[in-house]
Amino acid sequence: LNRCLAPLPDAGSSTEEMEFNWDEYLEDTGATAAPHGSFKHVDTSLQNGFAPGMKLEVAVKSDQNTYWVATIITTCGQLLLLRYDGYGEDRKADFWCDIMTADLHPIGWCEQNKKILKVPEGIKDKIPDQEEFLQQVLKGACSAPANLLEGLHRGKNPLDLIAPGSQLELQNIRDSLEAWIVNVVENVGGRLKLRYEGLEDSDKFDQWLFYLDPFLHQVGWAAQHGYSLQPPSAIRSLKSEADWQEILKKVKEEEEESSIPTDLFKDKPVIGVHSFSEGMKLEAVDPTAPFVISPATVLKVYNEKYFMIEIDDLRPDRTTSQSYICHVNSAGIFPVQWSLKNGLHLSPPPGYPGQDFDWADYLKQCGAEAAPQSCFPSLTSDHGFKENMKLEAVNPVDPEEVCIATVTKLKDSYLWLQLEAGSKKPVPDCIVSVESMNIFPVGWCETNGYQLRPPRKAIVNKQKKIAVVQPEKQILSSRTVHDGLKNQELNSSDSVVINGKYCCPKIYFNHRCFSGPYLNKGRIAELPQSVGPGNCVLVLKEVLTLLINAAYKPSRVLRELQLDEEAVWHGHGETLKAKYKGKSYRATVEVVRTADRVADFCRKTCIKLECCPNLFGPQMVLDKCSENCSVLTKTKYTHYYGKRKNKRIGRPPGGHSNLEVAMKKPNKRRKRRKNFFVHKKKRSSTSVDNTPAGSPQGSGAEEEDDQDESELSHSLAQDRDKRKRKLRTFSFSDDENKPPSPKDIKMEVAEKLQLDSNPLDWSVADVVRFLKSTDCAPLARIFLDQEIDGQALLLLTLPTVQECMDLKLGPAIKLCHHIERVKLAFYQQFAN
Repeated sequence: LNRCLAPLPDAGSSTEEMEFNWDEYLEDTGATAAPHGSFKHVDTSLQNGFAPGMKLEVAVKSDQNTYWVATIITTCGQLLLLRYDGYGEDRKADFWCDIMTADLHPIGWCEQNKKILKVPEGIKDKIPDQEEFLQQVLKGACSAPANLLEGLHRGKNPLDLIAPGSQLELQNIRDSLEAWIVNVVENVGGRLKLRYEGLEDSDKFDQWLFYLDPFLHQVGWAAQHGYSLQPPSAIRSLKSEADWQEILKKVKEEEEESSIPTDLFKDKPVIGVHSFSEGMKLEAVDPTAPFVISPATVLKVYNEKYFMIEIDDLRPDRTTSQSYICHVNSAGIFPVQWSLKNGLHLSPPPGYPGQDFDWADYLKQCGAEAAPQSCFPSLTSDHGFKENMKLEAVNPVDPEEVCIATVTKLKDSYLWLQLEAGSKKPVPDCIVSVESMNIFPVGWCETNGYQLRPPRKAIVNKQKKIAVVQPEKQILSSRTVHDGLKNQELNSSDSVVINGKYCCPKIYFNHRCFSGPYLNKGRIAELPQSVGPGNCVLVLKEVLTLLINAAYKPSRVLRELQLDEEAVWHGHGETLKAKYKGKSYRATVEVVRTADRVADFCRKTCIKLECCPNLFGPQMVLDKCSENCSVLTKTKYTHYYGKRKNKRIGRPPGGHSNLEVAMKKPNKRRKRRKNFFVHKKKRSSTSVDNTPAGSPQGSGAEEEDDQDESELSHSLAQDRDKRKRKLRTFSFSDDENKPPSPKDIKMEVAEKLQLDSNPLDWSVADVVRFLKSTDCAPLARIFLDQEIDGQALLLLTLPTVQECMDLKLGPAIKLCHHIERVKLAFYQQFAN
């Protein structure tokens, strides 16, 4: 009991800091995560260069020497879902291809390489004239990029090509528009750590910018647009002019064709034409200290695209100025009176007499005009952010640090963020645009292998006791396994994060598909249409959490999904929770981490839950499911998916299916029985389960003896027959509703029970059958759900029944009367 009701670690402990978990943090704070779709720059960075609708030439599976045109349906990392042209809207023949291993080529490759284009057999009758058909489908078609299908870039996310050592050009936004070479030191999901050329040994002037920043360009951009290459004034004094010229000369001599494809920057924001004039006044937020809104002045206009603004400072003895270059779409510039209209504080310029700042007096005093409203882009409030939402954000005081952030205020398209920064001195709420490239969705750091600054104090309820659903003989705790996995990742040569590899596509809930015995179809229909895209672990964890909450009995589904202690571990252990009738349950569930295994994971999980394999996954079922699940009855369907495809280990045919279940030790049986009482969920004796009769909701005994385990190679039918002969175990889905046979249970007139088999050998189905022959038949479902077999039945007592089954005294006494009869018969017939 103590092992299963383990307290959580104390708040503020070092282990808690190391193991920050977003899901638990959100649950403890009662907050929600900002929607992934609100971070457009992150969505852009996840694109792999392929898009639905693109066409390519693919080797035909049945004849590898011939090829046919296929269309991309959807993408998932380096996987493409393809459909041969000619199938129309028929999804039956859709197939997944790995870009790295499949025989894929751009349109026109077959003609250039004298290869044969031939219609696949499945659609031969639909395409009488191959040449005419190809002319129609290829007219105006967009071919998949050749550089992503062949050569060094094959299968790579374009973002990965910005590798450490790559060179780019960065405009100086502090005092001029001239550019200088920067070297990529680190690439974290598109967020680049940049170091100026010539400062190889110093990180003092390093900058962090997202690769889509409008002031960051490919090498050669300055020459093409008439800008010169000059080091910024901040570093110019570190070397002599001759040294800088020597560095520039060396860079130009070594300049080769960039390894970074040009189209990687095609999604950069387009800079429009502005209408500002020198001397105009406005309100602005300094990007290096975005904590207050201040009066500012247009100091200089460079051209139709760029102008410089300066934060006003009226002190006569000022030594520095806060100026920076803007464009029309720059964040943090507002028309005069914007703060007043939105009920915000405008910080008066340093040196301004008095505290009550008035724009009319200030403009008159300066002899300046306010920038007209037409100079500013229209602001939108349609962005998906809401107050108290959580996200990850760059700390403006220390740009290397990414912190937990909370939205404290919203005005138009601007957010006020409270940061959980690492500095001892709290950081004021910072003001950012909803389109800022310094904010990221929950889980972004974890996805990209970057350290998220954990909160200063983790919010955890001390000594919170939770009933744990886990295998009894757990050799390693889930936390130990989690730590081991972390260390394994850090020590592994594969630990370098490849963007896109861990990106999960959208996972669709196809509520029209068969929902199986565990999931409530009505609740499935209320789920969102899809979850994702995003980090595989986070997206799949959210999907499984939604499914658990959509179950008739969430704790039961959690048990079906939990990781077997001896199963082969292929993925990532995640702790999931379930709540049912006032009790909390927790279990470790295996979740895949890479995109190429998502589709298979979803399908296997569906089969575990004995529902349609298409109930959820990366494919949307529009009209008709490819499994044709709607025409099958529940019993037939669960028999087909739950039994026929899988050989059971340790459970009778009516039990749940587990595709990757491992051999279990025979002596686990008795321990599992003890564990049942700890996990028991409170029940009302009058409660009615919605699960249809005949579905394998909870049937099945626990692990059998070694003799049963050695028979795994036999077919399911042979296995069933053998168990019937040895243990009189029956499939609930086949036999539950049959009346008990006189051969098995004989009732004598004098209430003395005569048993035909030893209760120690009874399966769950035998126990259920016995109860259904008594006046306690309504309670049989509880025994079925809790998998009480003969051994467990003989251990039950009145206090245990009352406490664990939540029965009133009357029904409990009746039930125990029948249990005592079985015990008495056991002692009389089999004890010796």
